[in-house]
Amino acid sequence: MADIPTTSTTLLRDIAQDSQNVRWSEFVARYRPMMEAFLRERFPSLEAEDIIQETLVALCGALPSYRYAPDEKGHFHNYLTGILRNKALRQLGKDKRQAEIAEMAGECVPCARNGTAVSPRPPHAADEQSWREALLEIALQQLLNDDSIQSRTRQVFLRVAVNGEKPDDVAAAFGIKRNAVDQIKNRMTTRLRELVAALEKVDGA
Repeated sequence: MADIPTTSTTLLRDIAQDSQNVRWSEFVARYRPMMEAFLRERFPSLEAEDIIQETLVALCGALPSYRYAPDEKGHFHNYLTGILRNKALRQLGKDKRQAEIAEMAGECVPCARNGTAVSPRPPHAADEQSWREALLEIALQQLLNDDSIQSRTRQVFLRVAVNGEKPDDVAAAFGIKRNAVDQIKNRMTTRLRELVAALEKVDGA
């Protein structure tokens, strides 16, 4: 994947305050290579330009309430790719359902470019894996952004389960017992699985 841009808090502030700010072009130039590379790697069969445009529109609406707190909620590029994954996943789900409907009807899918008919394309293997990975990552973002969960609980889970830090080290850092760290991890993991199951249900509806 392309290099991850350095987060500029002033850039985020300026475009959050004004959706027509001239610095949007700077933002797009800074992050487009990363987004294009991400989509090529994770969702190679999707049209990158459409997904990027949808992501930027969604970001424009989300930024006014976004708070940059990397130690608590993760880095901005993860937030951005989370939106990107969500948009790609939605499009992938639409494409899969359209192919399944056409296949069940015994029809061919019209080719948008020249009007000729082609057989429904089976899901790309990389996309299928990305779909499952994206469900987990979207659920993780939802979990970490849940304001009903205490900040310390989120941070402990992030450091142990996501960053892979040793439970004893995390316990020492927060001044709690090792058993408390294990309980937080187990409780948050259960909640994460519930969120993934809910996403799967929605996607399969």
